[in-house]
Amino acid sequence: MSEKQNEKTAEVAEDGNVPVLYPRVRIQAGLLGTFFGFLLVVLGAKPEFFGMDRSPVIGFAQTATFLVGLGIISFSGYFCLMSFWPKGYTTITADFGLRLVATGWLVAFFSGMADVLGFGSHPLTGLVFFGKLQAMGVEIGEMMIGIGLVMMIMPPHSGLRIKPEESIQKIDMNN
Repeated sequence: MSEKQNEKTAEVAEDGNVPVLYPRVRIQAGLLGTFFGFLLVVLGAKPEFFGMDRSPVIGFAQTATFLVGLGIISFSGYFCLMSFWPKGYTTITADFGLRLVATGWLVAFFSGMADVLGFGSHPLTGLVFFGKLQAMGVEIGEMMIGIGLVMMIMPPHSGLRIKPEESIQKIDMNN
């Protein structure tokens, strides 16, 4: 940033508040990744929207596609929401939310891939398809992911904010 931009962002508003700066590129990358993951979930769950439906059941390829999309949504949501927290500062609730997101994705993954991994209700030698029990397990995993992402949102009353003077790297030339 140039010195002119630094002075401009460090100005204090009339009400005495210092403006808050967030890493815009990280937030945009997180939102773009979330959108891409959503497209993969839709492609896996409803390939007929894209003119690619070849099977009457949801098979391995479709299940793998929407689980990868769900993983991308989870990671991008984490990446985007953590952009709002000052570097190195989170609450215990946000940390627990991260672990809940990761656990939810694992529950969804292992539930969705149960037949392929050998512990599902359909034998591996037969037609592998996405059943009702697997759908319930994936839904439980998705709920865990959603709750975890909500837990990572910074509360508005929190005293933790990224201020302009903290976001600019300061170099001490005397040492």
